Amino acid sequence: MEKPPASIALEKLNIPHRVFKHEKPLLSFEQAAAERNQRPEQIVRSILFQIRSEEFVMVLVAGREQVDWRRLRQLVRRSRVRMATEEEVLEVTGYRVGTVSPFGLKNQVRVLIDESVLREEEVSLGSGARQMAIVMKSADIRRVLSESEIVSLLESA
Repeated sequence: MEKPPASIALEKLNIPHRVFKHEKPLLSFEQAAAERNQRPEQIVRSILFQIRSEEFVMVLVAGREQVDWRRLRQLVRRSRVRMATEEEVLEVTGYRVGTVSPFGLKNQVRVLIDESVLREEEVSLGSGARQMAIVMKSADIRRVLSESEIVSLLESA
């Protein structure tokens, strides 16, 4: 099995993790969680938002909850924020939608970590490759992304 880009980036930093390979195409969040032997709250999504022309921010959130747009706009101090297009995601991160990881990005981007990510001891997230995920401790995500702010961005929070 070829190593996904996020795993290569983590190895360079000596961060413990494992790569999980899905045998079948993923059709749902629930399926991904079940196959990884996790609960949906342990799956971290890396979502890219455009906050101004040519300026993006990545938000890491765990589970299915939606990002509270009002809170996000307040945090980035912008009245207009939108999700990045598939083309922008690829251009900025180097990854396709559905594989995005905060590790091994093509371009440096500001990362905001929702506190939901740190509630779980072990989480899984994008690896940069289809059908593969990175499984690691949330404390190690925090360690690698030490410059990132911990925020509260979920609607239900």
